Amino acid sequence: LIYRGKKNISERNTEYLRALLIYMDCNATTPLEPEVIQAISEALQDAWGNPSSNYIADVTFVPVSKVTARVEVDDVIAAVRPNTCLISVMLANNETGVIMPVREICQRIKSLNKRPERLRILLHTDAAQALGKIRVDASELGVDYLTIVGHKFYAPRIGALYVNGPGTTTPLHPMLFGGGQERNFRPGTENTPMIAGLGKAAELVTSNLSDYESHMQSTKLYLEERLQAIFTDKIRFNSHYPGSDILPNTCNVSILGPTLQGWRVLSNCRRLLASVGAACHSDSGNRPSHILLSCGVPSEVAANALRLSVGRGTTKADVDAVVEDLRETVQLLEEMN
Repeated sequence: LIYRGKKNISERNTEYLRALLIYMDCNATTPLEPEVIQAISEALQDAWGNPSSNYIADVTFVPVSKVTARVEVDDVIAAVRPNTCLISVMLANNETGVIMPVREICQRIKSLNKRPERLRILLHTDAAQALGKIRVDASELGVDYLTIVGHKFYAPRIGALYVNGPGTTTPLHPMLFGGGQERNFRPGTENTPMIAGLGKAAELVTSNLSDYESHMQSTKLYLEERLQAIFTDKIRFNSHYPGSDILPNTCNVSILGPTLQGWRVLSNCRRLLASVGAACHSDSGNRPSHILLSCGVPSEVAANALRLSVGRGTTKADVDAVVEDLRETVQLLEEMN
């Protein structure tokens, strides 16, 4: 956080500012659940013991539809070549929230795999943004590999890779060599406390997903209603696409105006903490998101984009405060212009 014009802020003022700010960037990182912190702390105390080359590839990138903002099944199948060995599709986009048709892609590819002359095509999905927000079942999806990222669903910054039958049904080879940890797939001492935290977070999702999803969905809908009511025809939702399902927590929105670029709006907000897009694309500076441009969003609209992603603890009172913060900020920027 950057507090402009204030140095040597006292601890009391810092606590006040923290209470004042409202976090709506849950697609970037979520806080740890208290139960997860407890699991990590217990593992640090009780489980402190030791628990146990580069490749060149030809890659084809399949664009998303400018109508649905998702990759279409037929486009993926059309891109398959005789030497295709792996297809990787994110389960849900981290900026638009659009859910990709991974299950349908897997079904079509498995039909191709039944041909005797066909090289087996393996299927991978990055489920980082979907876990903790919608139901994710690797068996139902039909994937061979599924990527898990803890800090997207209230766990620590640790990841995991689901493999359907590692080394037997599905090939898995180490990228690093050394010790024999993790059944010789990944050398190095396991980070037991973080693994325990990830496991606890997954357990919480399994037990409470319906409640989490319902709360985030109702909160997001309320956010969109309030934004529409305040900004009327000046608003453009970049996460609404015909025929596409969207994550229950993600609202990508642009407030239209020549001085209302996303970075400028956020830097002048007093309470809202959010982002203009994915942190993994932060090297793009203030240029419009290439993800939104690929989805058919005009450049001048994409430049004004705000990614607002609510979480389990976001309240309607938070939404009211954020919308008022945005209203005041937009008014200030327009008056300055």
